[in-house]
Amino acid sequence: MAFEWFKKKRSDESMPPVSAADTPVTHATVEQTHAVAEVAKSGGSRSFARRIRSLFTGQLFDADHIDDLEDILLLADFGVDASADIVASVRKQATAAGAKTESELKAILVSVLTQSLEVPNRELNLTGDQLPYVFLVVGVNGVGKTTTIGKLTAWLAEGDWDVVIGAADTFRAAAVEQVATWAARSGAKLVGPKVEGQDPASVAFEAVETAVASEADIVIIDTAGRLQNKQGLMDELGKIRRVVEKTVPVTEVLLVLDATTGQNGLAQAKAFAEVANVTGVVLTKVDGTAKGGIVYSIQRELGIPVKLIGFGEGINDFAFFEADEFARGLVGI
Repeated sequence: MAFEWFKKKRSDESMPPVSAADTPVTHATVEQTHAVAEVAKSGGSRSFARRIRSLFTGQLFDADHIDDLEDILLLADFGVDASADIVASVRKQATAAGAKTESELKAILVSVLTQSLEVPNRELNLTGDQLPYVFLVVGVNGVGKTTTIGKLTAWLAEGDWDVVIGAADTFRAAAVEQVATWAARSGAKLVGPKVEGQDPASVAFEAVETAVASEADIVIIDTAGRLQNKQGLMDELGKIRRVVEKTVPVTEVLLVLDATTGQNGLAQAKAFAEVANVTGVVLTKVDGTAKGGIVYSIQRELGIPVKLIGFGEGINDFAFFEADEFARGLVGI
């Protein structure tokens, strides 16, 4: 389910004292307890379907307009092969069921899209007995990395996770200031550069050491978003990973993409996948576009699951990706 998490409890008997100088192989034993659902502070669910622009705004979709569906899907960045396959499946199921009305055909389309968008390993990797878990957050500038970090940190805090944020995008003073603001809003501890332009890997290492010393659960590391020089980016991310994994493994590498960029977002995903061992995608600004096919394209071409959805600037304006809900938003149900 979208908003289930395991609240973590430490075993006092199994955990030795930890100091900043220690570099333990095993940080703590973790007991997984009951799951908690629907954690929006407003008390309601974090449904995002209504925030997605429908594919069919101002367009008919009935038995006489099935052929138009392929063009609609192409405009939504599903790609040629995927669009043809989806239309063929809708036509086949509609014929078998005798479906002709708009509501009937849309229900079939939701079912087909859900099956097309569903992939395994969509949950955040918050398992294992070695803490802290480490998330690297990557992506080009302006896609919503810092906002995503703030939202995710706030959600984790609701689940009683202690979070340390490493501000390792040290080449932009504004990036450090932004992540500091979100850290304050979400109650996380911030580790930033001591001097302008400090080596990002050293900031990441200090963040992990701080988490170990304070017995925090998770470290989220913001990284620079330059793609002009992929070799430089590869070297930087590789160095960050190496220094972090001297203490604990990297658990997730989350790539943040702006949904409004369409196929350009797919190009970014391919580039980062080549250099960063991406484990999941965060799709932001989904309330400003009908180009939902980028989800399908990323998962089909790169095999990387979309894990999170961002749809606003508020600290609670994000959700875990659910194929059925996303499909309903695209179809306008």
